[in-house]
Amino acid sequence: MRSNRRIRWAAIPLALVTMLVLTGCTQEQLQGWLPGDPETTNHTSRIIGLWVTSWMVLLVVGVITWGLIIWAAVVYRRRRGQTGLPVQLRYNMPIEVFYTIVPLILVIGFFAFTARDQAEIEKVEVNPDVSIEVIGKRWAWDFNYVDDNVYSAGVQADFNPDGTVDVDNLPQLVLPVDKKVEIKIESRDVIHSFWVVDFLYKKDMIPGKSNYMYFIPTKEGTYQGKCAELCGEYHSLMLFTVKVVSQAEYDDYIEGQRAAGFDGQIGLEYNVNQNLPGNGSSDEE
Repeated sequence: MRSNRRIRWAAIPLALVTMLVLTGCTQEQLQGWLPGDPETTNHTSRIIGLWVTSWMVLLVVGVITWGLIIWAAVVYRRRRGQTGLPVQLRYNMPIEVFYTIVPLILVIGFFAFTARDQAEIEKVEVNPDVSIEVIGKRWAWDFNYVDDNVYSAGVQADFNPDGTVDVDNLPQLVLPVDKKVEIKIESRDVIHSFWVVDFLYKKDMIPGKSNYMYFIPTKEGTYQGKCAELCGEYHSLMLFTVKVVSQAEYDDYIEGQRAAGFDGQIGLEYNVNQNLPGNGSSDEE
């Protein structure tokens, strides 16, 4: 009788997992509830794959662990008529080896796959098709289109009369689809973080240091961006949009900026921090 009870309790976690698998998954669930989709950039599919695979492994480990905890609590519970403590064991060498080796394998595996994907995402594109300099400032964004020598100066987000954010006047970064893009990231004042939500990657903007991002936008559309580093009072309004368009539309945008008088580049002479090493105004110089 006891053997049958153990089998029933062991079958419960297995039945729950089977039910979850049989119910099927939506596209949102298949990508781990991450925003966007695998075709947004050349990196998003890789990021989604790493995220979902990690959660699947952890879920299996969790189900096994929860199942063993419940099984031990049920099978070895005190029964009617029993008194005192059950027989105590000082150690069990096979179990101790198991719970030492298996977590070590999991940690090494997570590290290896993360390092592999991060190296691919951070790989430098030697000959990018488009070079953009993004400058973060409290609380807006400036965009320099380096190759075409034009710029776009942004302002802080504002509100509509109904209290919603006026998305039509947000700073906008325009990119051509299916082109290798290099983003040079700078900050004018404090630490910010450049984050295009659907691109599933962000990069810190550190005063006095240039960071870079490399990717290929592979799907036309308008994507929301924001600062992902708490940077002061109006951090929540440090918003922007990224518009991925065809090459012809991109060329038209560049010519439109030039015709509007936005020739040249916005430099770092407006930086709040003017005493950083290397800018010619520090005490050491």
